[in-house]
Amino acid sequence: MSDPVRQSAVLAVSDDRVCLVTARSGRRWVIPKGQIDPGHTAGEAALIEAWEEAGLAGTLDGEPVGSFVYEKLGRAHHVLVYRMTVTAVHDRYPEMGSRQRAWVTVDEAIDRVDEPGLRDLLRRLFEAPHPDQLSVG
Repeated sequence: MSDPVRQSAVLAVSDDRVCLVTARSGRRWVIPKGQIDPGHTAGEAALIEAWEEAGLAGTLDGEPVGSFVYEKLGRAHHVLVYRMTVTAVHDRYPEMGSRQRAWVTVDEAIDRVDEPGLRDLLRRLFEAPHPDQLSVG
């Protein structure tokens, strides 16, 4: 069995909402994520994906808020997720023609996301908020 593909992702937060984007197929809602390219840290890769896939800029928390594993094309992908406080939302960005962007409540995000690992992570993060995390409601 091969090693899992390493990826990083951004849970982008602004005004009690999170940002979801469609997968390239347009059939699933996900958070911006992608492979960690050589020479980049997981955090740098997460910031790049936020810009490319959603047109977002912001500040990452220092450490990942969690991770999840999913399978694609018969191979496991391990995704480190960073929370990002959004400081800028751009109308034009590299993948704007192939993805939709939506700002939704946490409950809506949990309903829209198909990936069980990501759904579970969202539930864990927001059902019992810590003082330094986004509170909902």
